[in-house]
Amino acid sequence: QVHLVESGGGLVQPGGSLRVSCTISGRAFDDTAMAWFRQTPGKEREFVAGADWGTTTRYSDSVKGRFTISRDSAKNTVLLQMNNLQPEDTAVYYCAGRPGLVAVTADSEYDSWGQGTQVTVSS
Repeated sequence: QVHLVESGGGLVQPGGSLRVSCTISGRAFDDTAMAWFRQTPGKEREFVAGADWGTTTRYSDSVKGRFTISRDSAKNTVLLQMNNLQPEDTAVYYCAGRPGLVAVTADSEYDSWGQGTQVTVSS
């Protein structure tokens, strides 16, 4: 059984930075495409960033240039570094994994999810 465990998140002022991490177990990390999604009340879950096997990454337009996703194969972990955070980034952030090489943007393609971690950007 695949497990994703997230850590990080919290409260930060606008313009600040946070990092969230996600560790996977139960599946070979190199066989898993990883991504981050986020969700706010009343809205659908949206794709934030994805990391393919290897070095390919992709981002939503709303976070491009501010967020960086990376993989650490030695630790079976995917990181999301979030810089210049804005109030509109406030959401519950979810880590997701799917078998294969490509981190697609559709949440329906992912079969494993973390529990979610709250990120709040407020002064």
